[in-house]
Amino acid sequence: MKKNLALFLFLAFPLLVHAQLLPFQNPELSSEERAMDLLQRMTLDEKISQMRDQSPAIPRFGMQAFQWWNEALHGVARAGRATVFPQAIGMAATFDDRAVNKTFSFISDEARAKNTDFRQNESYKKYQGLTFWTPNINIFRDPRWGRGMETYGEDPWLTSRMGVAVVRGLQGDGSMRYDKTQACAKHFAVHSGPEWNRHSFNAEDVSQRDLWETYLPAFKALVTEADVKQVMCAYNSFEGKPCCSSTQLLQQILRNDWGYKHIVVSDCGAISDFFKKGAHETHAGAAEASADAVITGTDVECGSDYKSLKEAVQKGLITEDKINVSLLRLLRARFDLGLFDPDSLVFWTRLDMSEVESPEHQLQALEMARKSMVLLSNKKQTLPLSKSIRKIAVMGPNANDSVMQWANYNGFPSETVTILAGIQSKRPSGSVVYEKGCDYVKELDGENQPIDYDAVAQKVKDVDAIIFVGGISPKLEGEEMKVNLPGFKGGDRTNIDLPLVQEKLLKALKKLGKPVIFVLCSGSSMALPWENKNLDAILAAWYPGQAGGTAVADVLFGDYNPAGRLPVTFYASSKDLPDFQDYDMSKGRTYRYFKGKPLYPFGFGLSYSTFAYSGAMLNKSLLPIKNTLTLTFNLKNTGVRTGEEVAQVYIRNLQDPDGPIRSLRAFRRVKVAAGSTVEMRFYLTPKTFEFFDPETNTMKVKLGKYEILYGGSSDKKALKSLIVERIK
Repeated sequence: MKKNLALFLFLAFPLLVHAQLLPFQNPELSSEERAMDLLQRMTLDEKISQMRDQSPAIPRFGMQAFQWWNEALHGVARAGRATVFPQAIGMAATFDDRAVNKTFSFISDEARAKNTDFRQNESYKKYQGLTFWTPNINIFRDPRWGRGMETYGEDPWLTSRMGVAVVRGLQGDGSMRYDKTQACAKHFAVHSGPEWNRHSFNAEDVSQRDLWETYLPAFKALVTEADVKQVMCAYNSFEGKPCCSSTQLLQQILRNDWGYKHIVVSDCGAISDFFKKGAHETHAGAAEASADAVITGTDVECGSDYKSLKEAVQKGLITEDKINVSLLRLLRARFDLGLFDPDSLVFWTRLDMSEVESPEHQLQALEMARKSMVLLSNKKQTLPLSKSIRKIAVMGPNANDSVMQWANYNGFPSETVTILAGIQSKRPSGSVVYEKGCDYVKELDGENQPIDYDAVAQKVKDVDAIIFVGGISPKLEGEEMKVNLPGFKGGDRTNIDLPLVQEKLLKALKKLGKPVIFVLCSGSSMALPWENKNLDAILAAWYPGQAGGTAVADVLFGDYNPAGRLPVTFYASSKDLPDFQDYDMSKGRTYRYFKGKPLYPFGFGLSYSTFAYSGAMLNKSLLPIKNTLTLTFNLKNTGVRTGEEVAQVYIRNLQDPDGPIRSLRAFRRVKVAAGSTVEMRFYLTPKTFEFFDPETNTMKVKLGKYEILYGGSSDKKALKSLIVERIK
């Protein structure tokens, strides 16, 4: 075997002397040893060339071109055909981190298969590599943020658990010699809009409590638990320093406190923001910005400013030794992926293109879409609809829009089932009437005349039920977009109301006296006070991916019992929100600090079953501070059909009046047969009792009493509680 490998490498690499492997070519050595050997053979120009997202080939070392930038937010993106799963916010709504891990294991199967195919065809373009800038684990602190759809919601614990599941699914479980792919935790840190000023925004009024208790926990979890191989520094500044040159973030916290050893990559164009007019303007030019970023620990740039690093060396702004520190990390990552070794040694290269949209992956896309559905209201058990219902109208701007279902940072499925098509598949031919009725925002019809809402409603007056599929779209919310419509600005929203045109049409439809079911598609929460009071049922479907139409129809007609839960608070009004640019959580942000009455609380979701909690016990009421607490309770399905419940555990630190009202610290999605009872058991480690300590400015478990709340939602009325005291 070793002789064959030596012969292969001799033919592949011209540097071999007397058929003897150089150290960097020897698979028997560690990635660290190989990277160090290769680094020492490279010129300064060659080193600098490898520190940009589009790294050119170096033929004399047998190094192919390498693209650091690839995307896999909810499926392999921007690289042709791929399975498109629900957008990240929808996967968060599953409250099922095991299912998320399985999903991203399938995504990385497709990623490896596609990469091997690209390489065999000598293609090394952007979005064809193995380093994926996923997941986005920023906290969705304000529903107006257009990129919130890319996150796992507003809660640090839920975001941490989902993020860890994503990373492990992408990178593999560590049992293999090579990384399957490499994931990236982004955007580090204190980053969640607005989009319009992200290149100049300075998060300077962030308290130490909010930093450690809200904005950093998910990043710490991905670094210390999941061994994420990349971290992306954010566009904004933090306390006056661009995040990609923040000594506090990148050195003190990330590398020193958390022991991070891997790559930091800049967001695209973030280094230019150091000196570009109208951006941060903290540096004189590209050379100064690039030198400072590398010295601080940003190893690879998405952009072109690192070309100036040679100038920076010549000016004495940075030494070659500092460049070597970053380059060693970059080379080591490529050795860890097996990119310097023949495919015969790399297990993951056995995955071929049959993985892409395989039947198993398509079934998982459907299963995740089903799991993501959140039933928000269901008056008089309007749902599920009877399959013997005579005639149904399907209306709304999202009913027949497949691209909407793909969200952003998406791949391209070979087929997408729209919500209209999903409903039609459940019904006899001719029993479904489709009438779009209106667009997302504009109050004009197809002839650019004001919409006559009553006239539109009259078109469907003879049906027995109306399904209106509305909300918003990735065309309206997203990353730094050129959108300037009422209620929208640059990818964000200026208010969280349902666009007026849709509300007016819904009111006209309701006057018909027929059941009106609202299927809401969005990447964020919306204020729906009239809809909640007047419509017969509301189903949050998010941006549900390629199988979304089937999943929606399965829920509407009772072929699937919904159990999704809200990963964000649905507020009753935009007036419930503080200023968008205010990052202070104590101003009433998210369920952890909001003291008003939400329309639908975080963690909420209805089912066609009902559940009862009883018999809760703690193994100790007085517990040493370093010990794990066991919480058990009984969960009974009191309904008439099998269903799933998401049991949630929240903790409140009773010693800390300035802390969160309550914080999610455990959850589990479980299936329970009708009439059956299951025992739920949660092991609450000391870490689940960590809160911010203002005396030490750290997260720690303090002595004293804690309230443990358990139930099916964050709403206090839905929770029962017990008290435990942590002692020495």
